[in-house]
Amino acid sequence: MSVKKERPPKVRWEERTQTPLLVLAVAFGIAYAVPIVAPGAEPWVLRLCHYVEWAVWGAFALDYLVRLLLASSRWAFVRSHPLDLLAVLLPLVQPLRLLRVVSTLLLVGRRARMAPQITLTTYVAGAVTGLMMFGSLAVLHVERDAPDGNIKTLGDAVWWSFTTMTTVGYGDHAPKTGLGRVLAVGLMLSGIALLGVVTANIAAWFIARFERDDAVERRQTELLEALTREVRELRAEVARLAGPVPPQTTAPEAVPQAVPQAVPEPAPDAAAPEPGAAIAPRA
Repeated sequence: MSVKKERPPKVRWEERTQTPLLVLAVAFGIAYAVPIVAPGAEPWVLRLCHYVEWAVWGAFALDYLVRLLLASSRWAFVRSHPLDLLAVLLPLVQPLRLLRVVSTLLLVGRRARMAPQITLTTYVAGAVTGLMMFGSLAVLHVERDAPDGNIKTLGDAVWWSFTTMTTVGYGDHAPKTGLGRVLAVGLMLSGIALLGVVTANIAAWFIARFERDDAVERRQTELLEALTREVRELRAEVARLAGPVPPQTTAPEAVPQAVPQAVPEPAPDAAAPEPGAAIAPRA
């Protein structure tokens, strides 16, 4: 009976908190989007969104601290998770709303990469969608009140984010503030990185497909060669077992001849009667 090896506490904690943290990330996105999309909402709605943002960041920060305490080597954990530490410390340096967005995106991306059930394609698609959404909201929040800004609506912000992430840059919409340009640089670098991942993933898929086809062809060729060798060996074995065949000569068939049968001789005691003699009757 095999004994199942118990997983470390850190791994069990990460598996248990994976889904709740992703749900909190969705709540953070809604709480961040509502004040920007609807700036004239009720004051209590805006306050609730503000509290939700801080609560979600606090949950991710608590998750980082718990994983740090459960790690076998805490210093090695800090060195291997520098972005997590930066994401936890960023909002504490300056209470800027954009820093909470950046830190939460970093923490969510880190936990999403750790999930074994999330494939690379799903992760890349989610990262592109999240960056585009938060980039659009952030640039709209920054550029909406700029005197000479031309990003005034959510549609303009989404269009600008799309052209910036794809590095097209038509120039019809561009940020005018310093913070907006910082956002543009971040989206450009993120777009280049994600496009590189997508391109590499597609190339790897084609290469794997070609290698699989080549492996099938090589396997078929090996089977044909093995079958040919077996047939050749069988022919040689049959020839060896049969041995040399002697030459056959054709001869006329012998016709059987009739054997003359012997005529039985008369008994010695029976005398032949003389001519003219009478035969006496037996008593």
